[in-house]
Amino acid sequence: MQIANQPSETATGAKTIVLSFIKALNDSNFNTARTYLADNLVFQGVLGTRNSADEYMIDMRKMKFKYAVQKAFEDGNDVCLWYDITMGEQQIFSCGWYKVSHGKIDSFKVLFDPRPLLEQAKK
Repeated sequence: MQIANQPSETATGAKTIVLSFIKALNDSNFNTARTYLADNLVFQGVLGTRNSADEYMIDMRKMKFKYAVQKAFEDGNDVCLWYDITMGEQQIFSCGWYKVSHGKIDSFKVLFDPRPLLEQAKK
């Protein structure tokens, strides 16, 4: 049974779920963005790890990153995005690997070169 605001990868595709999540973040629609995440989300990034969707969304509400997707690839329930992420005054070219299960993003990893952010933090 489908519940309103709970997407299914079978009905919409994993790539659509991930891109809808990114759009909600770009629109600062954090409540909608949260609906695309499994409660036990595992996020791994260059600068840290988050072990729940709520913990991750607290950070997203504070940081308000913006994503410019350059390319999206889908392989079953795996989705890879190449994107520019605007982090404050820095725009960082990044790659995200998202895993979708039961219509929700249950894990993702983001890789990028952190040197511009580290250099900015030294100033």
